This record gives sequence, structure tokens and C-alpha cells, in this order.
Amino acid sequence: MNDRIIDVLTGTTLFGISVLNVLLAFGAAALTFLGTRAAIGFLLRRVRHDGALSQVLAKVLAGTSNLLLLLASLLVGLSMLDLPERWLSRVSSLWFVVAALQIGLWLHRAIALGLARYFARNSGDGLYQGSALATLSAWGARVLLWSMVLLAMLSNLGVNITAFVASLGVGGIAVALAVQNILGDLFASLSIAVDKPFEVGDFIVIGPLAGTVEHVGLKTTRIRSLGGEQIVMANASMISSTIQNYKRLQERRIVFEFGLSYDTPTEAVKKAPAIVEDAIRSQDQARFDRAHLRGFGKEALEFECVYIVKDPGYNLYMDIQQAINFRLLERFSRIGAKFAVPVRAIKVTALPQQATPGGERVGVGGA
Repeated sequence: MNDRIIDVLTGTTLFGISVLNVLLAFGAAALTFLGTRAAIGFLLRRVRHDGALSQVLAKVLAGTSNLLLLLASLLVGLSMLDLPERWLSRVSSLWFVVAALQIGLWLHRAIALGLARYFARNSGDGLYQGSALATLSAWGARVLLWSMVLLAMLSNLGVNITAFVASLGVGGIAVALAVQNILGDLFASLSIAVDKPFEVGDFIVIGPLAGTVEHVGLKTTRIRSLGGEQIVMANASMISSTIQNYKRLQERRIVFEFGLSYDTPTEAVKKAPAIVEDAIRSQDQARFDRAHLRGFGKEALEFECVYIVKDPGYNLYMDIQQAINFRLLERFSRIGAKFAVPVRAIKVTALPQQATPGGERVGVGGA
């Protein structure tokens, strides 16, 4: 009975191939798929909890495509068939395509994991996810990887990639000319990411605009203004402007001026610089620099004072300046020093004439 079944299987052909050979090929394909899948699962269980590098390897292996693995198993089964010569070359080409695609998937995941770990380790405050450099790097690496995989597969399939690459070059130039403004913003975002004139969370001033950076994108940067609205600026416009970054301010150098009237006693004027110095030194977060009678103005004796606030906070600076102003008011009032008040002098060259009941014309102040 068994011999009769074997004779039937060997005697019956399908496209010139015995049914027994076909069954053996499908069996080999199934065993290959199940064995490979089991081996990958075993490796994942072994390396998942060993270390950082092993975890990366486990995540890369987890990216194995079941569809590509099935195609590879079928190719293993086809290699056991007595195929005609023309089919053997096609099967070998398919082997390369499947292998290239699977290796591309593994490298794709490895690049993503590697860049994520790198930017997470080298970026402060965990803000690498909003970094334009991270986005551009990942995007560029993936485009380069799949371009190489595509060209390798086309070359293996017999396509003349020299002409294809030349065509891509010409097309790339045309596309670059058409989207040059967008590319300008893309390269500007790369410049921002590399030079880091500002980062997410920094308070910046660009011309009349001021606010906190919320997001740095590939084309635009979003800023939350002091008024609460969101400002969206093109990256190319930002790097072509002067940027003031107050987040990186370590100390504030404050210059303030005041004037004393000319009728202030000379002794009080002489004491003014010492009073200013004492008022500044009484503040813990302030460091005195200088205080001088700068000159004689048209309406006042002009004083210029300089001090350093040790903390960059703007509210702290205003509190210190207010305390200094209160102290100056108290001390100057004790010594009789008077702050100058702008005065406008009016010179009258002639008085208007007014007619009297008798017809005479006299001045306004006349009797």
C-alpha cells in the first residue's frame, strides 16, 4: 500500500515536477519557518534582560518581518525542487531581495534606537524629542539606508542603476529649485540644532517679539509670547535676525540715573554717591559697581549708578531696584537733597494791549 502511494506521488507530476518533490519542498519550507521563528524567540528571551546592548539587540531582532521570513522559507523549499535553469536565476535574485529587505528593516530599527539613545544621553532636560537635529538625523539616515537598499536590489535584478542615479540627480536639482524656500528653512533648522542659539524653554527676544520657545521644528519655531499668544516664525527668518537669549543670562548689569536740583546744598550733593552705594550694598543679591556725579545737565545735577544683580530673574531685579529707590527717597529727604523736576521757562517779550473806556490803550498790567 505504501509502495503504491509512493509510486503515485512520484509518478504524478505538476509542471514537470513530481508531487512528492513538491510536498517535500513545502515540508522543508514549513520546518524552516517554524525553526527560524523558534530560534528568534529563544534569542529574544535570552538577551532581553542581560544589559543595555542586549536590549538593543532584542529590539532589533523583534523587528524581524514574519512575511519576509515566510518568503525566505518558501525559497528554501523552492531550492529543493528540480527547477528549470531560467527559474534558478530568478530564485537567486529573490533571495537577494528578501535578504536586503530584512537587513534593511534591522538596520532601520538599529539606527532609530541608536540615535534615540545618543540624543537622550547628550541632550539636557530630556528635550531631545523636540530637537530638529534629532529629527533631521533620523530622517537623513533612513533615506540614505533605503536608497542604498533600493539601488542594491535594482542592480541585482539587472537594472542599469547608472542611468537611474543620473536621472535622480537631475530630478533632485529640479525639485530643489522648486522648494528652495522650504529647503532654506530645513537647513536653518539644522543650523539652529547644531549652533544652539536657543533651545526649548529659553526666553528670547527677536526684534519686537519676545517669548518662550515651545517647539523647534523642521520649518518653523513656535514661541509663546508674554501676552499668551503663540508666535510661529520661519527658521530662516530667525537665524538671519539678532537673537537675545535671556535664559542664558547669569547676571544683570543695571545702569540707572537720577538728577538732583541745582538748589540742593553742596554738602548733600557730595554725600549722594555714598548714599547710593549704601543703598545698593544693603541688598543681598546686588553687587555695587560705581556711583558718580556724571555732569551738569540743563535742569539737574546728573548722577549715573551701576550695580550687578547676582540672579538673572527679572522680578528679583525689579524688587531690588524698588528697595533702592525707597532707600534713596528716605536718605535724600534727611539731608535736604531734592530730586530735579523738569521746569519749562517762558520768556515774555511784550504784553498784549487793552483798550480803556476812554479810548486809550494800556498794557494788561496797567492802571
